[in-house]
Amino acid sequence: MILNIVEFTEDIGRSPLPSTILFGPGTPPFGKEDFEPFLVERALEKILAAYVDPSLRDFAFSIFYAEETPPGIVAEEALTTPFLAERRVILVRNANVYMAIAAGKRSPLQPLVQFIENPPDTATLLLVAPAINKARQLYKACSQHGLVVESPQLTDSAYGAWIRKQVEEKGNKIGTGAITLLMDRVGARMDEMHNAINLVCNYAGVGTAITDEHVRAASGDVAEATVWALTDAIAASNPTAALEALHDLLGMNKSPDEIIGTINWLLENAYRAHPQTPMKVGKPFVERKVTPLARKFTEKRLIDALALCTKTHFALRTTGSDARLQLELLIIKLAAAKK
Repeated sequence: MILNIVEFTEDIGRSPLPSTILFGPGTPPFGKEDFEPFLVERALEKILAAYVDPSLRDFAFSIFYAEETPPGIVAEEALTTPFLAERRVILVRNANVYMAIAAGKRSPLQPLVQFIENPPDTATLLLVAPAINKARQLYKACSQHGLVVESPQLTDSAYGAWIRKQVEEKGNKIGTGAITLLMDRVGARMDEMHNAINLVCNYAGVGTAITDEHVRAASGDVAEATVWALTDAIAASNPTAALEALHDLLGMNKSPDEIIGTINWLLENAYRAHPQTPMKVGKPFVERKVTPLARKFTEKRLIDALALCTKTHFALRTTGSDARLQLELLIIKLAAAKK
């Protein structure tokens, strides 16, 4: 059986848990990712709250990491009669590791597959797999004998409704424009949005209607405009303007390590935004800002620029050379570089 994460989460607590639940990726809306960890974590929290007595959690709940634990150990734990509790809940993170194990009678995966196919009434197995292979024995066993919960990112409309609900639960209200601006600046990752909502609501104060100004003020850094000015100057091959932006950042008491980290972040996002790479920036606002930088360089030159950034950072930490001079040389090389 296969369910969407939203539908599954709404039903938690209303009916008995399946013996095996596999949380994995699903078909995402256009432009979204196929796996949203935040939704899975919320579902797991709700499962534990509904089905595991807090006073018995040490006896009735176990966590394993697939890269550290053979599947036979997980199966053994699941088959062990729980102490005091009626049901044992076993959580396995990174279960996609088990997907790579070949099937067969002597496969180390067999004890776990046998549990899934013939489970006792005293255990529930929760598998979290950020990536899956539907052709593998583990996935087939879960879909045939348990439940597969597909967990892609939300559509824009559902995401917006979730943001509104989170804001209202904190005692605030928010309009459509502010929601759109939040989505534009923060992106589709729900953990980052959760943090941004906390910042915006704390900034605005309880009972305040969240506006565009609140969003910009709470989600921006004092140096943000200068960082984008540095980005634009490098993209425009303007070393003079780039150095001015660098000196402004230093004047704001930004440390060399912080500035290097910012430059590296800009280059990484430019690489993600480059038309020759399959990766995504994830934040429309950031993508628009770094697109000129992505256009300045070829894919290879961006990789070289990242390597130069790393080399400069290493020199700052190990050679005792003048940090300001090292940063100026880095900025000049990046701004003067051509495709």
